[in-house]
Amino acid sequence: MHYTEPVENQDLVRRFYPESNIGGFSDVDGTVNFFSQIAAVLQPTDYVLDFGAGRGEPLFDDNVEYRRRLSNLQGRCAHLEGCDIDKVVLENPFLDHAEVIQPDCPLPYPDAQFDIVIARWVFEHLHDPEQVARELLRVVKPGGLIAAMTPNKFGSIALAAKLLPNRLHARALNSIQPSRKPEDVFPTFYRLNTPAALRRAFGDKAEVFAVRRACEPRYHFENPLVFRAMRWMDKHLPEALQPYLFAYMRKF
Repeated sequence: MHYTEPVENQDLVRRFYPESNIGGFSDVDGTVNFFSQIAAVLQPTDYVLDFGAGRGEPLFDDNVEYRRRLSNLQGRCAHLEGCDIDKVVLENPFLDHAEVIQPDCPLPYPDAQFDIVIARWVFEHLHDPEQVARELLRVVKPGGLIAAMTPNKFGSIALAAKLLPNRLHARALNSIQPSRKPEDVFPTFYRLNTPAALRRAFGDKAEVFAVRRACEPRYHFENPLVFRAMRWMDKHLPEALQPYLFAYMRKF
């Protein structure tokens, strides 16, 4: 089942980021930025793990061809593995193989199997981040990369989420982000969502590079005034309060 981004949201991006009228993405596009870093180090011989791969929604639901090609690693590495606690990962067509995993349990992979591990919008959902960090470090090779996109714990997205119980997130997102599917909403804990938390979890076995930044507003009721206000706020907030956290951990 393919999904096209709502016309209203496309129009808002084109309106507030004129350059997006050319390639479909803005100069602050987080996915393009993140996967450009991955593309810079990805080798055809690499074994890659998509941790929390889900149904493949970032590719199914992306209407921008360039961004979709950039973030689709299948065929650009030797093997693209995926895992998730949801069995829907077994239906993800953008993986070479997939495994269903259990929360807080060891990953079903041998030591040092992967050159790169990618986690898109996963770290905010981890109940036991220390255990997950140990497992990710175990399955990645020395010199390998663990890369994650996640909300910043002290940014607007995480702070707003904390105001509502997890059971109400899907209902709230139906108004705030109408394009979001209910099956893509999961409980959040934000226990691995600051540079300090990343260093505690990974720092004794990896170099940790964390960047807090703003991207195109995503939670705006598809309203131009709210979109403009979120964009202004992101532009003027200090780095510590930016909404997103991009993390890169290179294993020693």
